[in-house]
Amino acid sequence: MNDCVFCKIIEGDIPSSKVYEDEKIYAFLDISQVTKGHTLIVPKEHVKDIYEYDEILAADVFSRIPMVARALKKAFPDMKGLNIVNNNEPLAYQSVFHSHFHLIPRYQEDEGFAMKFENNQTNYNQDDLLEIADTINKNIQ
Repeated sequence: MNDCVFCKIIEGDIPSSKVYEDEKIYAFLDISQVTKGHTLIVPKEHVKDIYEYDEILAADVFSRIPMVARALKKAFPDMKGLNIVNNNEPLAYQSVFHSHFHLIPRYQEDEGFAMKFENNQTNYNQDDLLEIADTINKNIQ
C-alpha cells in the first residue's frame, strides 16, 4: 500500500531497526520504545487489522511470535514479563492501519506502560454470560 508506513518500512523506504525478517513477517523495534526492546511484529501482507486475517496468515504470523518473544527473553535476562498487544480500530488504540503486534518487555511495575482491566463481574449473572457466549458462538464461521 503506497501510503502505509509499515509497508514502506517493509520495503526499506523508511529506515527501521530490524530484529527479524522472513518471507511472511518483519519484526522491528518500535520507535517509542515504551520499554527497552519493545518490538513490533508485522505481516508483510498488508492487512488492516485482525478481522482481515485468514487462517493461513494467522498461522504464519502467530507461529513466529514465540520465537521473537524467546529472543527478547534471552537478550534481556532481567526481563520479568512480556505483554503482547494487538490493537484493532481507533477505539482500541490502533493508530497504524496495518496489523501489528507489540511485544513489550516488562522489567518493573512503574516503567511507563500499564494495562488496566476493570472487574465488572457483578454486572453479569450466569444467564447473561450464557447469552453473551451463545451470541458469539452463533457468529463463528
